[in-house]
Amino acid sequence: MTTIPTIDDLAATLDALRARTPLVHSLTNIVSANFLTNVLLAAGASNAHIDNAHEAGDFARIAGGVLVNLGTPFDETSVAFTRAAEAAHEAGTPWVLDPVGVGGLAWRTSLAADLLKFRPTAIRGNASEIIALAGLGGDTRGVDSADEAAAAVPAALTLLDHADAVSASGPVDHLVGRDREGSIVGLRIAGGSAMLPRVTSTGCSLGGLVAAYLAVAETPLAGLAAAHTHVAVASEIAEENSTGPGSFAVAYLDALFTVDADTVRARARVEPFELPSKDTK
Repeated sequence: MTTIPTIDDLAATLDALRARTPLVHSLTNIVSANFLTNVLLAAGASNAHIDNAHEAGDFARIAGGVLVNLGTPFDETSVAFTRAAEAAHEAGTPWVLDPVGVGGLAWRTSLAADLLKFRPTAIRGNASEIIALAGLGGDTRGVDSADEAAAAVPAALTLLDHADAVSASGPVDHLVGRDREGSIVGLRIAGGSAMLPRVTSTGCSLGGLVAAYLAVAETPLAGLAAAHTHVAVASEIAEENSTGPGSFAVAYLDALFTVDADTVRARARVEPFELPSKDTK
């Protein structure tokens, strides 16, 4: 018998986020830093963007959660990524690897593979990135996915050798991880908005939100699912109150702020899915 996170569990995790206001240490790309910070503040967390090699390790030890996002890596920030991931692993700070562009570019793909040895608590990417990171091929177009999220499930299961929970984003997000009893399970999270890909940094900011939720969740899978659910529900509400990408971006921040536990219970669409039998050992 599994104890998969329920919608009530995810609603309670949102309440915990708001009660504790976790501080995220983000090492993210130059495109997303500002929007990511606004997303975290709106959702109920806070952010410190510290990506220099001198301080990244020290701060990762004291933050509530850490995000390492490979969107625009440089020589110095790649050192900071490694120091932050190593320090988070040693200190028990939950950390998220967002392998932006992995598979399409050799240097960052190698960097992402090296970071896996520090066992990220969660890996969040689009389907092509997850497939590429697992070494199963994949077809990326810049930072966009050319694969459906469901196609990334076998790769995500492979990555559980290196992480506690993995998600592939898409029109229906697919998540895998361990439940409270230690069994490997899958969750599908539907909803969201087709406007999300039309506003820069919505995916990268989801990685930061995952880091925040990991700081308060009962399990890594619950934290990952709570972040995806928060985004799915808020973006649906934002689309209902906007007319284009500009108004959507503003409405999305407002919705992240106004979504509460009752909203999650009323609107979330989360369901388990059956994993391939050979992967459920």
